[in-house]
Amino acid sequence: MTLEAAGSHADVLHLCRLAGLPRATYYRHLAGRSGEAAECELRDVIQRICLKHRFYGYRRVTAALRRQGMVVNAKKVQRLMREDNLLAQRKAPFLKPPADRPSAFLIVPNLVRGLVPSAPDQIWVADITYVHLARAFAYLAVILDAFSRKAVGWAFENTLDASLAIAALETTIDARKPQPGSLIHHSDRGVQYASIAYRQRLADRDITISMSRPGNPFDNAKAESFMKTLKTEEIDGKAFADLSDARRRINSFIAEVYNKDRLHSALGYQSPLEFETAFAQNKPR
Repeated sequence: MTLEAAGSHADVLHLCRLAGLPRATYYRHLAGRSGEAAECELRDVIQRICLKHRFYGYRRVTAALRRQGMVVNAKKVQRLMREDNLLAQRKAPFLKPPADRPSAFLIVPNLVRGLVPSAPDQIWVADITYVHLARAFAYLAVILDAFSRKAVGWAFENTLDASLAIAALETTIDARKPQPGSLIHHSDRGVQYASIAYRQRLADRDITISMSRPGNPFDNAKAESFMKTLKTEEIDGKAFADLSDARRRINSFIAEVYNKDRLHSALGYQSPLEFETAFAQNKPR
């Protein structure tokens, strides 16, 4: 024990005697505080790993944590993933699907590479990110119009399954009412977007599906850019009390700040709403 540590230990003994408390009470309190902060940090790293590797189970997540130098028990990782609804979806046994129904998981090529939209509702881009609340995590699914960069639909919930992406999609369809056969929906290869339920809703509206190439975030650059803006200007450094508080503040940022006021260099320093309004009125942009 160093002299400094010995001095600190002696101070603790003296203070505990004055307060009439056993030393163990002090050390349990200290460990509890540091343990809570450490667990919060661990949850944050687990979220990042699970968003990047959606099929990782708790054993692979544990291995990924250890590769980053974090010493953690696999059972603790399993518990945290279960509490945050992050346990990987297991692959279903192989069954030949009926001829008139899509397969359970389908990957399609990137159809928007090199395409430049000339009007709204020609290309939508979609993405999902997580938001760190006070003691939990929530997830935001967003759909942008690639022509104007406007966020045209989104959903914010505490679940990461396909229902989150579907809620954002249905909100977008109701708001924009795209013409059948005129629209491409582009996303990454996440299980939410490749699910039967999501693809069926696109098929019902005659919306063409497009997906990014594996491991290539540039294929969905506009959605990635939006998420970076949201994190930098609204989420990072903010303390959200709970799901309702975060939903209210994020909804306000997207609708009132990002869509209406935030200027984009790619739009001639107009906001997405101004850009779409000018296009509708056939004004020079």
